[in-house]
Parts: sequence; C-alpha cells; structure tokens
Amino acid sequence: MYLCSMSNILDSDIKYLTGIGPKRGELLGKELGISTFRDLVYTFPFRYVDKSKVYAISDVSSSTAYIQLRGKITRMGMVGEKQGKRFVATLSDSTGHIDLVFFKGIKWIQEKLIINKEYIVFGKPSIFKESFNMVHPEIDQVSDSAPAGEPSMIGIYSSTEKLKSAGIGNKVFSKFVMTLLSKHLSQIPETLPDYILKRHKLCPLQYALKNIHFPSDPKALSAAQMRLKFEELFYLQLSLLKTKKKRTQESVGVMMPKVGQYFNKSFANIPFELTGAQKRVIKEVRGDIMSGKQMNRLLQGDVGSGKTMVALLCCLLSADNGYQSCIMAPTEVLAQQHYAGVQKTIAGSGIRTALLTGSTKAKERREIHQGLLDGSIHILFGTHAVIEDTVQFLRLGFVVIDEQHRFGVNQRAKLRFKSEIAPHILVMTATPIPRTLSMTLYGDLDVSVLDELPPGRKPIQTMHLTESKRDAMFAFLKKEIALGRQVFIVYPLIKESETMDYKNLEEGYELITREFPAPQYITAVVHGQQKNENKAYDMKLFAEGRAHILVATSVIEVGVDVPNASVMVIESAERFGLSQLHQLRGRVGRGAEKSYCILMTGYKLSKESRQRIDLMCATNDGFELAEADLRMRGPGDIEGTQQSGLAIDLRISNLAQDSQILQLARMTAEEILDRDPSLAGGENALLVAQLALMKKQDELVNIDYSKIS
Repeated sequence: MYLCSMSNILDSDIKYLTGIGPKRGELLGKELGISTFRDLVYTFPFRYVDKSKVYAISDVSSSTAYIQLRGKITRMGMVGEKQGKRFVATLSDSTGHIDLVFFKGIKWIQEKLIINKEYIVFGKPSIFKESFNMVHPEIDQVSDSAPAGEPSMIGIYSSTEKLKSAGIGNKVFSKFVMTLLSKHLSQIPETLPDYILKRHKLCPLQYALKNIHFPSDPKALSAAQMRLKFEELFYLQLSLLKTKKKRTQESVGVMMPKVGQYFNKSFANIPFELTGAQKRVIKEVRGDIMSGKQMNRLLQGDVGSGKTMVALLCCLLSADNGYQSCIMAPTEVLAQQHYAGVQKTIAGSGIRTALLTGSTKAKERREIHQGLLDGSIHILFGTHAVIEDTVQFLRLGFVVIDEQHRFGVNQRAKLRFKSEIAPHILVMTATPIPRTLSMTLYGDLDVSVLDELPPGRKPIQTMHLTESKRDAMFAFLKKEIALGRQVFIVYPLIKESETMDYKNLEEGYELITREFPAPQYITAVVHGQQKNENKAYDMKLFAEGRAHILVATSVIEVGVDVPNASVMVIESAERFGLSQLHQLRGRVGRGAEKSYCILMTGYKLSKESRQRIDLMCATNDGFELAEADLRMRGPGDIEGTQQSGLAIDLRISNLAQDSQILQLARMTAEEILDRDPSLAGGENALLVAQLALMKKQDELVNIDYSKIS
C-alpha cells in the first residue's frame, strides 16, 4: 500500500521518464504493474548485495544468491546449435573457474571481453550439468568497475523473463529509479504528520525513498525500511479501525433477544456435547445480535472444529426471532453438503430449508423464490446463485458466508443489501490465520476462534513417502479398502495450465485404474474441466460409498465430507503450500476409524519443501502450521514475488517479521482515533488526505478481497 499526496509529480505516466518512452512504459505496465512515477518509486528492492565484497569462485554454492567475483577471462567461444546456441566465457581466479553464459547481445559481449584481462563479474549462479555458471551477469573491467560515487549496497529488484529479454535487467531498472529520484525527489511531499515522525523517531519520506533504493550504508537502509514499513502498516490499520469505529457508532442491527422452539428442539437432536469453544462462540454471537448493532464477525476454525453446527444454531436463533437466514458456500458440493448435513438436527423442529445453486431447475427455483418472499423458508443454503437480483427475502436477518475468501467484497455486499436493516454477518474460514495476518486482513471485524476439536476425533497419522515406496503404498490402500474404507488421491493444481492439471490427473487415473482394476475396485474422478453434472455424479458415487477411490485435483480441498474415507494420498505434495496440505488432510479423519495422510514426493526436495513436509508429519495443529507457513514464505522468493495471494498490496512489510511494527502502528492508529474519531483536527488533515488517496488507489486497481486466504 503506497501513499503520496494527490496531484504531484508521482502521478505522471511512466513513459515520460527519461530513458523509458512508450514501448518500455507499456512493457513495465504489463510485467510489473508500473504505470506511473509513483509505481516505480514504490517498487522496492527485495534484496541488497554488498558490492564492496568480492568472493572467491570456490565460495559459490547452491545457496548463493547474487554474488560478486573477480578474475581473468581464460577462454571464450560459441557453444551449441540452433536454439541452444550461446556464447560462453570462462572466468578464473586462484581458487577455480566458472562459465559466464550469454544467449543475447553476443556481438557486444564478444567485443567487450579480452582473454587474460581481469574483470569484476556480478550475477546469480545457477547449476547446469552439475557445474556452476552465471547467465547474463554484469561485467566490468577492474579499472572501471567502481565509478566514483556509486553506492556499494546494490538493490535487487523483481523482474520477469520478458523484461530481461527486452534489455531491462537489474542495472537498467536501477538506472530508471536513479533518474526519477535525481530529478524529482525534492518534489515528493511528506506523507506522515510531523508529530508522528517525532514521536517514533522516523526519518523523513524523501530520505527514506532515497535510502531504500540506494542505501548509503546499512544504518541508513534500516532507518528507511522502518519508516516505510511503519507508514504502510499504520495507514492500513487507521483505515480498518476508522471503518470499524464508524460502523459500530452508526450501524443499526436487527434485535434478536429470543431463544425459542426452533433452537431448543433442534439443539435436543444434536447427538453429542458441543465443545467449550462452540459454546463460547455462540455466546459471543448472542451478545452481538442482542446489542442493537449490526454484527460483523469472523469465525476461524480448523478443519472439523464444528463451524457449520455453530452457524446453524445461530440461524435457528434468527428464526426464533422471526427472521430468515442465508448460508452461502463457494461450491455446489459444499452447499449441498451443508444442506444435507443439517436435516437430522432440524428434524421435527418446524424449520423449513431450501437449496439454491446454479443447477436448481426452473420450477424448483420459482418455488424457492416464492417461499423466501412469503417467509415460509427460514434458511436458504446456496452458492453464488443466492446473490442474484431475483432472489428476494421477506425478512433477512442473518447471513453466513462460508470459506469467505472465495467471495469478493461486492458479492458479500449484495447479500447485505437484500434487507432494509443490514443483516448480521458471520464469515467463516477453515484456514487458520496467524494473529498478525488476522489483525491486518480482518482488523475491522470481531474475531471468534474455534480452537477445540469435537470429542472422539482421532489425530490423523501423516507420513512422507517417495517413489520407491509406491508399491508398498498401493498395498496399504488395498488393505484399507478391504476393511471397508475409502481413499482420496489428489494431484496438484497448476494455476498456469488447466491442460497440464488434466494431463497430470489423467495419467494418475490410468495408473490407479491399472493397479486397482474394475469391477473389484470402483474409481471415481473429479476435476475442474468436468461438467457440473458429471462432477456431481462422481462425487455422489464416492460420498455414498459406491466408489472405493476418488482421484481428484485440489478442487476437493474445501468441503467434501466422507466419514468413511480413511486415507488421503497427496501426489507431488512438495507443490502444495502448508495451509493447502492441511486443508486436504482435513478431508479424512471424520469418522471413528484411524485415518492416514500420505505425502508422496520426488527424491530431490528443496530446503523449503522438506521443511513443509516435515512440519506436516510433526503436527495436526492448523494454527501452528499457519504461523510456520507465514514465517517460511517470508517477504518473497529469491526472484522477489512478494507475499502473493494477499489482497492487500504490502509493498515492503512482512507480516511474519514485522509484527512489532504492526503492533506499534495499530496502537498509534487507535490512540489517534480515540483522541479524534473523525480526524477533524488540523494536525490530522494529512491523514484524511492519505486515507482518501488509499481509497482512490484501491478503486483504481480494483482490489479483489476474494483473494484473502
């Protein structure tokens, strides 16, 4: 989230910066989203390299990122044929040698390099045929390697192959930033009030921007990072807390004080004791719906913690007070499952429910519409279909949004406005969210946590196997099936290519059907390219126990509840994130039998992949895994992909590492709003301007809050 006052030089189109022009400007926009001077100056390096240090070639290792070497060119020439043709120069020092490889600009580099001349080389080592090389490194003769005034700490920026191919490597990108700062830094206005800068001893914005890109020394870099991180997190918290304060003061909510027969009769049908956590959350919700203010509550609960039961009981309280409820789920499978799952609990209570999805037939749809309008339907279950304009309620009072990160903010707003008085809203997620992330993403919501599992649920045994153990794994599956159990086998979903997903799954399906032949074994298959009716048929086949194995992509990550399934096999488990692995694992262990999760991987695993797999085998605690996931993902990978997946555009903050700055930012925002709730004081005029700019920028980039997870 980057901030600057409006109508200034930073609003200029990037193509007008010296050295860029229309063609490069268009490319920077497409590849990195840089379309203005502001975008460029707020695209920060994700790593810094100390160019004052020169390493020996023998120091190069597989964990080395960018490195600076010094040596003589001892050999050079063209290698390979056709597309594989490349220019290779060998750099040698007293400790060893490394190949410098060039696929483009060959004529220029051939003219530049001279055998037995000494050069300074700066680049990123990679391995090719078990030897290290550097592809397209920066090369300078020793005599001109360090021009006067050049900083020794060099920032490394995110890039793409298209930018590199167009000649916009790190050096050129850095030059663009240097041009902007040298010409326009003095025109960039301050964005934090003076009293905040003094109180927290923060450096001015111009100093911070100069030293975040071109640090004069580590101390200056640290001061710049602190200032920019605080600002980013402070304005985020100020925005969230101001929204919450305004809503709390102004919102009017439906009053629901009564507990009646719908709740009591259904509660008597529950065949088990609610956990202490479930009782606590229902009490928290009751407090909200009796307050006269509109409820906006987030319910976090690990897989299988009983969120759906809490949601149903809250909807029954709504019915007891004469209001209708709606439970919206992201997939048809999940909506159908919720609908079917509550029927035993509400039996004999007089509650009428309905299910509305994309595949609901026209005649049934008309009947549902009528039942909602005349109030005879108390609880509507459904998918996105429930937010269509044609769906109108007589008295909508309570809305539950399950797996809320699958829905955009506008979709949620549509449900809110289906009632004269805004209904109470309970959003639920089965993805455990670390506290720092929760504070950042949901700072305007009240948060409840289901941190207990229902009694009788046995921990799932998780094991890691490689290809050499595949036959043993198949034998184990046959043994479980012989005992009457069922098995999930999941293949990774590759976002870039649905075709690849399908091919991956298709090959797996063929292998499974060979190993588990019909009619002795029945195998169902579910993936994203199926028609809804085919998907529903195969899912039903498995859910009803008529198929022994379900082969699927991670489309089944959310919501499939098959108590008889005791084994989850996750193929290529190294390609899944921790929270996704945990979600998939949660599809088993729902019955009385002992359950297993088998993580299949290749032999070679990266350090991060091995950490993820080891953690999965060590714990079943989703919150512990979520904290670890946040720590491990850190600020981004080595190419600079920073915290992708967050709906909030955090340019510099890292929620895993900056929790203390986040606390400080939130505390500062709270104190300011306690003193001046509407920010009407003259000293806060800048804060009002910055919040307005944030709102404008969010609208411009059309932030989709459905990506929060």
